[in-house]
Amino acid sequence: MDDAEGIRGHLMSFNNKEVLKGINVADFTWVVVGPLTTRYLAAFGATVVKIESMRRPDLLRTSRPFKDKKPGVDRSGYFAIHNANKYSIGLNLNHPDGKKVAEKLIAWADIVVENFVPGMMEKWGLSYEEIKKIRPDVIMLRTSNQGQTGPLSQQPGLGPHLVGLSGFSYYSGWPDRDPIGFGMAYTDMITPPFGVAALVAALDYRRRTGKGQSLDISQMETAIHFLSPQIFDYTVNDRIGNRMGNGSADAAPHGAFPCCDEDRWCVIAIFTDAQWNSFCCKTKCT
Repeated sequence: MDDAEGIRGHLMSFNNKEVLKGINVADFTWVVVGPLTTRYLAAFGATVVKIESMRRPDLLRTSRPFKDKKPGVDRSGYFAIHNANKYSIGLNLNHPDGKKVAEKLIAWADIVVENFVPGMMEKWGLSYEEIKKIRPDVIMLRTSNQGQTGPLSQQPGLGPHLVGLSGFSYYSGWPDRDPIGFGMAYTDMITPPFGVAALVAALDYRRRTGKGQSLDISQMETAIHFLSPQIFDYTVNDRIGNRMGNGSADAAPHGAFPCCDEDRWCVIAIFTDAQWNSFCCKTKCT
């Protein structure tokens, strides 16, 4: 098989919704970034078992919208979206019997995923070194706010905190006003694709070598990756970016423009010369 055929076959395999069929996942995650990562794995055929605390269930279970607008741990649409196609079990990992069940799941699993503050899995006796004793070729993905090591690794927080820490909030709003933030946990949406890519690479590595590994993904670092243009601009041009309101560095005109009538607006976004020429023609004709 030549290189082109090999690449084509590899790409076609990822169009198969069951490309991860036969891969088992012990999912110790909660809130968004972890569950969304394992949600992608489940979508491509992996068998995922979500492990929750009965005393402290996933925070998303308390998040709107609720079915029939009635709150309940099994009624959150937000939770359902991020945990589709998964099995679920409630365990008390502080109890010896709960830990024994978790160890059985780890022995079954190809992948273990967690997104707690560093040290929590160690507290339960489920560090990477410990779970390797249960399954030597296990792959463990750990995705915390600022990684497992370093001076800020123990700083707890959620996505909205990282939006500010990573610098995204600074660029949100109007240049003559204070930053307004994103109104969502943007970093929770950025990190999962990095985690999935790392896991697929780890599975391929295990297929070739028989070895598992521990993957440490800092949500802060994956977020900053998306500010590369601003970082390069400052590094190369010594230019500090600023908020642009509805403007865009990649389009002109771009924004909401007032019409003749009172309180009526027209949104225009032009990215290419062809779009500009078409816009001018249509504007002139009308």
